[in-house]
Amino acid sequence: MKNDILKRLRYSLGKDAGAASVQDWRMALSLVLRDQLVDVWLDSARRAEVNASKRVYYLSMEFLIGRLIEDMISNLGLDAAARDAVEALGQDYDMIVHDEPDAALGNGGLGRLAACFMDSLATLGIPAFGYGIRYEHGLFEQSFVDGAQAESPETWLSQRHVWEFERPEVQHRIGFGGHVSRDGGRATWHPDNMVVATGYDTPVVGWQGEWGNTLRLWSAKPVNPFDLESFNRGDYLAASRSEALARTISRVLYPDDTTENGKELRLKQEYFFTAASIMDLMCRHMEEDGDIRALPEHVAIQLNDTHPAIAGPELVRLLVDDHGLAMAEAITLARRCLAYTNHTLLPEALERWPEGLFARVLPRHLEIIREIEAAQQAEFPGSPHILEHGDVCMGELAFVMAHKVNGVSALHTDLVKKTVFAELHRIHPTRIVNQTNGITPRRWLHGCNPALRDLITQQLGDTWVSDLEQLAALKAKRSDTSFIQAFQQAKRSNKVALSNWISETCGVALDPDAMFDVQIKRIHEYKRQLMNLLETVALWNEMRDDPDRDWTPRVKIFGGKAAPGYVLAKQIIHLINDVARVVNADPATKGRLRIVFPPNYNVTMAERLIPAADLSEQISTAGKEASGTGNMKFALNGALTIGTLDGANVEIRDHVGSENFFLFGLTASEVVDRRHQHGFSRAAIEASPRLQRVLGQIFEGRFSPEDPHRHHGLIGMLYDHDHFLVTCDFDSYYDTQRRADVVFQNSRNWASMALMNTASMGWFSSDRTIQGYARDIWQADAPRSALERSA
Repeated sequence: MKNDILKRLRYSLGKDAGAASVQDWRMALSLVLRDQLVDVWLDSARRAEVNASKRVYYLSMEFLIGRLIEDMISNLGLDAAARDAVEALGQDYDMIVHDEPDAALGNGGLGRLAACFMDSLATLGIPAFGYGIRYEHGLFEQSFVDGAQAESPETWLSQRHVWEFERPEVQHRIGFGGHVSRDGGRATWHPDNMVVATGYDTPVVGWQGEWGNTLRLWSAKPVNPFDLESFNRGDYLAASRSEALARTISRVLYPDDTTENGKELRLKQEYFFTAASIMDLMCRHMEEDGDIRALPEHVAIQLNDTHPAIAGPELVRLLVDDHGLAMAEAITLARRCLAYTNHTLLPEALERWPEGLFARVLPRHLEIIREIEAAQQAEFPGSPHILEHGDVCMGELAFVMAHKVNGVSALHTDLVKKTVFAELHRIHPTRIVNQTNGITPRRWLHGCNPALRDLITQQLGDTWVSDLEQLAALKAKRSDTSFIQAFQQAKRSNKVALSNWISETCGVALDPDAMFDVQIKRIHEYKRQLMNLLETVALWNEMRDDPDRDWTPRVKIFGGKAAPGYVLAKQIIHLINDVARVVNADPATKGRLRIVFPPNYNVTMAERLIPAADLSEQISTAGKEASGTGNMKFALNGALTIGTLDGANVEIRDHVGSENFFLFGLTASEVVDRRHQHGFSRAAIEASPRLQRVLGQIFEGRFSPEDPHRHHGLIGMLYDHDHFLVTCDFDSYYDTQRRADVVFQNSRNWASMALMNTASMGWFSSDRTIQGYARDIWQADAPRSALERSA
């Protein structure tokens, strides 16, 4: 490997060892690793084709894959070889592997789940493609200017993305706009503008390098990249206009859609990657099988949320317009291929597009949606409409065009049946199934937490990495003093490392023996970062009022981004930073309370924070979080959860034991009942002197003296429109936090409870989740040769 690295440095990068930068060394090492995995990857594709295996096609707007170099090293079993080779060359191994930028291909849980699923599909040897967009700039890079979020372009592709293979031969023309003509009853769509979707393939190799699948991301390029006539006239901007307009489609994840132009771009993005993916899998099927009616036997298409819901009409369009099937047969055939994962009960997240916009951008698809709607109403009169109040309802479209619809936790699936799709569930009582989310233990314990990984491996061997249920054997160590001490030392070493990093990056000194209380999520009202902050201010007040009390030292850590157009979420970020500025400068609570909010939360930051966390904040309003996967990552790494009975919290609490979980707050049914009570938020505030005091301090500008009115909107919202019941759950949350304080002071007992969390998380492996999808939805399995080889 040492020689291979030097060869790659010289012949691929054109660099001498003496002149090579850290980036050069990282690129050379990555190229050597890529060489190692290509044989497995290509061999897997060949075996899938030879065996005529059913392939899974996972369509997602996000794939939050993070850094790949450590994943590749670990899954190929080259940890020791890579480190030895790099260090023998006189280089700092850790510095080199940490040099890789995060791939900016996602925002939060949706994209991280997709990445976990790709890992598990490869580990289980199930042939699969992940399909998404190769964003040039991804979401955005977050910074804070005077405490407020500022957004700048994410520049992850300023360096070569070494893991991908550009496929210039894999191109599909994607149309927009235009009109539809008919000849003898057959429709033809005539788009008035086109872009080219070009594929970029990243190999995804599973644990121990036994199987490799493909993440194929689409980049938008112009049909005619350069207008020489305009250039020769001296109109240089016009000469490249078509390229600029095409690249806009794959430039940024989730462009602000508060404007009409933003809405149109979002719809174009969704159609662009979905249409390219459907065309791609259709071409592959026709090359390998040739019988279009056999498509469901060879293809399983999973829609990750409503973003790719246009897949149904697009597949029908190709079957009818290109392959000559009748509309009714095409709808039935498409439905047998398609399945839809619902991730939310929030109405605003179940996309709706104005019919006028749809008609302008995708006229043929709107016609097909009307046909699907008519067929649905003819079979089930009075059923929920796909076209409603001038909008195309993408949740209903995804449901109607899927043969299976799944929720992502037991509670969420039950609520999906009772709320957002209640009537459709009545009509199709077997269509909705549950597949509780999971996480890959390769990334979220084995990779990110070497201290705990090594301790577990000393006890169990290394087979637990692909069979997480083996962790249950650690429960027997709960009374083993020496093991508990080693478990505590692993946690403390992670806390020391995080403290050092935060000191370097944020300039805040932390005590590693304090409780590290962490909430890292997309900033959203229902996730209730605001409630966490209000409790923090209340705790600060109590510490100042009673300085002689034996307080449990706390470090409150926040992380997450707010969507650029989400004004209230950005106000919450500003308030967190305002409060942190005041609290961290207060000598009265120095050493007892610190607040840190490192900017630009991403996968790499999560890999630092999660292993060091003592307390995991999973405090969403009951009935609003579909599942969560951060809750699983924290618990797996030995953090205790403070949370509501929401999403997968319910199942986590069942598995770890109620005695090892800090439960608070209203249940989902109680939330519904409380909202029906007039003036519930004002009543809750009036009943809580502690909360009144905190809100009064914020309102009077205690934390923003330079702009005392800055947070009046937030306080007014809590009094008059507290939809997510921050005020109603506040006292229960505060009291439960103080109970956690008491428990934390007995470090031996806390460690024992934390161990029970780690030992009880085997069921939450994404391997188990993918096996459920394969069995209940896709009817897909690993090729026999792959299973035999793995065995």
